[in-house]
Amino acid sequence: VLKQGGTIVSGTVTYANMVATFTPTTPLLPKTVYTATISRAAADSLGNVMAVDYAWSFATGVVPAVLATNPANGTINVVLDQDVSATFNKLMDASTINTSNFIVKQGNNAIAGTVSYVGKTATFVPTNPLAVSTVYTATITTGVKDSSGNNLPANYTWNFTTGNAPVVIYTDPANGATNVTLKKVIIASFSTAMDPATINGTTVYLKQGANTVAGTVSYVGTTAVFIPAAALIPNTLYTGTITASVKDLLGNMMGSNYTWSFTTSLVPPTVTSTDPANGIVNVPLSKPLFATFNRAMNPATINEVTYVVNQGSSQVFGTVTYSGIKATFTPERPYQPNTLYTATITIGAMDVAGSGLAGNYSWSFTTGSAQSIQEPILGNASIMGAFGGNAGVTNQGINTIINNGSLATTAVATSITGFHDGTTGDVYTETPLNVGDVTGRIYAAPPFPGSAASFAVATNASLDATNAYLSISPAVMTGGIDPGAGELGGLTLAPGVYNAASGTFNISNGNLTLDAMGDPNAVWVFQTAAGLTVGIAGTAGARSVILINGGQAKNVFWYVGSAAIINSAGGGVMTGTILSSSGVTLSTSGNTVQTVLNGRAISMGASVTMVNTTINIP
Repeated sequence: VLKQGGTIVSGTVTYANMVATFTPTTPLLPKTVYTATISRAAADSLGNVMAVDYAWSFATGVVPAVLATNPANGTINVVLDQDVSATFNKLMDASTINTSNFIVKQGNNAIAGTVSYVGKTATFVPTNPLAVSTVYTATITTGVKDSSGNNLPANYTWNFTTGNAPVVIYTDPANGATNVTLKKVIIASFSTAMDPATINGTTVYLKQGANTVAGTVSYVGTTAVFIPAAALIPNTLYTGTITASVKDLLGNMMGSNYTWSFTTSLVPPTVTSTDPANGIVNVPLSKPLFATFNRAMNPATINEVTYVVNQGSSQVFGTVTYSGIKATFTPERPYQPNTLYTATITIGAMDVAGSGLAGNYSWSFTTGSAQSIQEPILGNASIMGAFGGNAGVTNQGINTIINNGSLATTAVATSITGFHDGTTGDVYTETPLNVGDVTGRIYAAPPFPGSAASFAVATNASLDATNAYLSISPAVMTGGIDPGAGELGGLTLAPGVYNAASGTFNISNGNLTLDAMGDPNAVWVFQTAAGLTVGIAGTAGARSVILINGGQAKNVFWYVGSAAIINSAGGGVMTGTILSSSGVTLSTSGNTVQTVLNGRAISMGASVTMVNTTINIP
């Protein structure tokens, strides 16, 4: 007789060769204690019965189950070269993890692929890239078994949807353009941020007939740039090509090659566009003025004499710079609000061949009452004091705290070290020397304390952070100026967009002061194609970003093309939300002086590291 508590388990009994066997009618329950009894009524072949009943107990184990999948159920915008994986709650029989028991379908059609099993994770690798904007269904069947031979109780199924392929949305020159300057820099902008490693001379090139034009390729924001090594040939047709193998940041490839053509010519140089355009109103008070020519100009002829700005009969003082095919006028002081201004490029501006404009080119604009900058929408990333991309977050020190918010990474929970969740109490690899308090929640992928739900929150934050990062990139938010040639220390800046001409911003020659001029909604956006460094070496090397006259930390944003290093010597007060492509470091190991960030440290593609740091989320 077999019992579970006081309940008799139904089954059949057989006997052979001195062995009695009880076979349950249905599988036993998991994690349950059972008691088996052979009563003394059992007699041997001579009729002798047992002296006493014989009883013994045993407990069943855990049935196999799928704990997490990648992609998670319902995930959208999945990359086209995604491997599909499922993690079990226990070790499985590797021989049962195969293409018969791990199936991925598009509609009713199973897709080709290979299956492997490592640790507790089964992985399906598709033979070909997944299709664009398509729903896929993955299934782990009951044919899989754990190492004890227990089958999965029921098929486990989940769905995910692939994302869109990137496309080229703009080229300069445009397709079919004529009269293109002989020193033209060729650009192509994409619908989304691309993987810079895929933008190179093999995937982006220019041809004249069958001949490939020598040149260099670079990538910034969402734009690929091709610079010919020598001047183009006059009155000649050229064809640009971007191959289908370029990928976006999610790993999606373009569906096919993109090609366009243009023809060069020798005509007088002209101003093809201005920013602000003629007749624009509500122009920000610190707005630099940009004039773009149809070809490369002689920089010596682009100056304060040939590029002038007037308010009525009064000339506005400022500086003129020239780069590529663009001339920039930066006002010495902010413009007057609600005032009409006129800018003029004179016939003294000449191209590299010595040809001047056919006539003076003028345009007008009217200023607004205040800076009109569209701050980025952080969405789900707004609650994160630190976000470590797909690499994690590390704390070193006992006085690190994230106030008024949370911490996240799309990596596994073990990539977070030195923190505990102030809400649940969950600990993420803390030691007596590395203790960090997150007053909100911590979000990461499994294993525990990460979870599928936690990973979903982190994934949404990652998507929103990427969108915010792109929205303040130089390619989207144009017009930034560089008032200190890359050095912001010692400056006092009005609200506006500031772009590092050299690709990096430093705050080393003193503190940076941000003056809101009484406007609590004033916004500052700082853009660097490469790095941001705050502070210098030494015990007195800390630098701060200070807000005055109503400025708020929630309205300060830093777009960092690579990594941000904040006060490596410890100390100082940094201000604003840092959106970095390749990591954020606050202080360095061994520093005991508290470093403060009134903002957020958000990294898209690398880790966030902090030492005795206080993050106050605005």
